[in-house]
Amino acid sequence: MTFGARKPVHVLNPARCGRVELVDLGLDLDEPDLSQLDAADVGRAWPMPGPADDKYSQGVTGIAAGSATYPGAAVLATGSAVLATSGMVRYAGPAADVVRSRWPEVVATGSVTDAGRVQAWVVGPGIGTGSEGREVLTHVLGAGVPVCADADATTLMAHRPDVLDARDPGTPLVLTPHAGEFERLMGRPPGEDRVASVREAAAKYDAVVLLKGNVTIVADPDGRVLVNVARGSWLATAGSGDVLSGLIGSLLASGMDPWLAAGCAAYVHALAGDLAARGAPVSASGILAAIPDAVRRVRAGAV
Repeated sequence: MTFGARKPVHVLNPARCGRVELVDLGLDLDEPDLSQLDAADVGRAWPMPGPADDKYSQGVTGIAAGSATYPGAAVLATGSAVLATSGMVRYAGPAADVVRSRWPEVVATGSVTDAGRVQAWVVGPGIGTGSEGREVLTHVLGAGVPVCADADATTLMAHRPDVLDARDPGTPLVLTPHAGEFERLMGRPPGEDRVASVREAAAKYDAVVLLKGNVTIVADPDGRVLVNVARGSWLATAGSGDVLSGLIGSLLASGMDPWLAAGCAAYVHALAGDLAARGAPVSASGILAAIPDAVRRVRAGAV
């Protein structure tokens, strides 16, 4: 039992806490060091189409992902953006035919230079870390719209930090490393104090940094931190991160604050994993298919 507010350990190491009961004593507390979204918070923030909306006004998400070797990354990231909101998704890359066959509503082209106008980009899953991947990342960072950079994009930034020179100052950037990618970006592992490490990375890259894990931590350059505790370990499966990237990209395209977009996406991603698993291991494709149900659940909690 805890009084007034949960303590950091209750969200950073919930496995050691068991059941926690919060008793509100009406205390006048300072701003919390860590924030945690609930279903109602996410449901209120999640973009829904209004009577004056069309496919463009809700946000056009660009996906630069996949390759001939990894077409699945393109399919998963693109599909996640399609299912997250009611806007429009453009795919650009060598997996265009595969993406088009799976998601006929997507406008697919072979190159980011031919993609057309987007309001946010997702870049990195499956693009490779060679010269072609570097050119794609450089183009996307220079587009002047919010970017969610994942997987190979974070590796490229770590090995070739000059690619970040293409980014206009102030252009929103969300980085979504797992622990290994974080170590490449920062030159060291997250360590025991993951909150401090993520804050440091956010300040270094002037970006929102989402460190994946059973407890996901999201920090922005101002030091704000969101924590999301997963429901089980169902997200520990190949391709799951590609699904998360598509969710974040779609929320960025809608105009949502990048820190909140990363936190809301992490919440719905974890909920989709729980709904898809139903007590048994599940694939990334299963998590992807559960996104609409997860959005319905959080929306139901918002009314």
